[in-house]
Amino acid sequence: MVKTRWQSPEQLRDLLNELVSWKSMTLSEGEREFPVKLQAKLQDLAYFQQFPNQLELHDADQRRKFLTALYSHPDATKTICLMSHFDTVNTEEYGDYEPLATQPEELTKVWKDNQDQFAEEVRNDLQSGEYLFGRGTMDMKMGLVLHMRLIEKASVEKWPINLVLLTVPDEEVNSAGMRAAVPILLELQAKYLLSYTLFLNSEPVFTQTPKDHAHYLYTGTIGKLLAAALFYGKETHAGEPLSGLTSPFMASYLTREMEWNDAFQETVLGETTPLPLTLQQTDLRLEYSTQTPYRSSALYNIFTFKRSAADIFNIYESVAVKAVQKCNEDYQRNCEKNQVEPIGEVKVIRYKTLLDYATSKLGKPLIEEIKADIAYQDGWDDREKSLRIADKLMIYCQELAPAIIILFAPPYYPAVNSTGNTLIEACTDFVKQRALEKFNLSMDRIHYFNGLCDLSYVNYQGTTAGWTTFEENTPVWGDSYSIPFAEMQQLDAPVLNIGPFGKDAHKRTERLHIKNAFETIPAILDEMTQMIWRK
Repeated sequence: MVKTRWQSPEQLRDLLNELVSWKSMTLSEGEREFPVKLQAKLQDLAYFQQFPNQLELHDADQRRKFLTALYSHPDATKTICLMSHFDTVNTEEYGDYEPLATQPEELTKVWKDNQDQFAEEVRNDLQSGEYLFGRGTMDMKMGLVLHMRLIEKASVEKWPINLVLLTVPDEEVNSAGMRAAVPILLELQAKYLLSYTLFLNSEPVFTQTPKDHAHYLYTGTIGKLLAAALFYGKETHAGEPLSGLTSPFMASYLTREMEWNDAFQETVLGETTPLPLTLQQTDLRLEYSTQTPYRSSALYNIFTFKRSAADIFNIYESVAVKAVQKCNEDYQRNCEKNQVEPIGEVKVIRYKTLLDYATSKLGKPLIEEIKADIAYQDGWDDREKSLRIADKLMIYCQELAPAIIILFAPPYYPAVNSTGNTLIEACTDFVKQRALEKFNLSMDRIHYFNGLCDLSYVNYQGTTAGWTTFEENTPVWGDSYSIPFAEMQQLDAPVLNIGPFGKDAHKRTERLHIKNAFETIPAILDEMTQMIWRK
């Protein structure tokens, strides 16, 4: 009998503790090292000693890599892709306890002895002994542990199904790992004659409200777009305020119209997207000056279900036009009151329109040089670079000012939903029934996972027109950021998310429910996988 490594609750707990101890915050050196360590660990399995070529590292970006591990059965074509990410958010909020943030057993013990600092619910969970605290325990290294367990079990028991374990970096920022993985999944499909039957993620359960303790499974994932704006006014000295127009004045009108604007909300299958809000609003100047601020920027978060990037941009433009109308009316009234001549009316300009104008005026070589200069700025992320490109073009085209340039900035998470798919409905019914019968656990279905996840990059259900608007109005598109939309459409199997229960993702009190993670969900995933190959 083959000795297994990751099957018992105790073994799974040890494995989770080890993976969490491998610090892998996004964009850290630990994130780069994590998949190499993981490959070495998976190489211990007899299956990958026999088939070493089916365990591979692949390049993502910024010297980061992602890992694929394929278990294949000679008589099987049905394939489940097990998706996870291994990066985590940072740990600064742990304060004095930061050295223990990735040591779950020690952190849980220390906090149990110092629980007075926490709210009542956290104290209760510490006293219960039912939770394991630490960065990455919930989001989402336990999901990876569950998938490693499945791969081992399938290879030992020779399950008649194929499993592809895919674990990637960067889900917490730009999903660069998953975007790079899409063509690799297609290569594996062609090389090993796989038929993708299901994309299964095991992101943790996310609460719907602050006091929500229900357990969910998800048959889709919410979408997200980042609408951006460059506000370009007219500079003047602070002593002569009526000789110019400040960008904060312009920005205030659009931000007021965007914040909590229900025109962006969608209701699908009884669920409603969260309202949009401002994620960032800033002056583009790098130093203090008595010159009035005339170049500012803002980022607005927008969630989607069914709407495409083109739909959202059209709504965004109409909201911007409404905001500018109010801005111009108030500005005109102020000029009349002070008996000064207005410097002009604020306009709304799409980034594509600005780019076409600038290209015609300056020539394509100079435009490419401008983009390249900004691309080399390592201290700027893709959002900053997007705004800086638009800003630089406006500096060369100031005759267009005053204006609000509307654009998109990365990342873009397309919404995906598989509700109604025959397999997904069978899995949903099966899991809910088995959870109740075997563990007395009531599981509810959510149609759109509300935490954002890498399932957005498979089974793309949009149209070419929908994504073209995103490409045309995203300044860094094709340079530092791109999305393989066409390849995503080819990965057309349905999606499902079943993961462990926990609380407080991205907070210092992040914690994982021990019994649920190490006993309940492993058994449920086992039985569901067996049900799929028998269908």
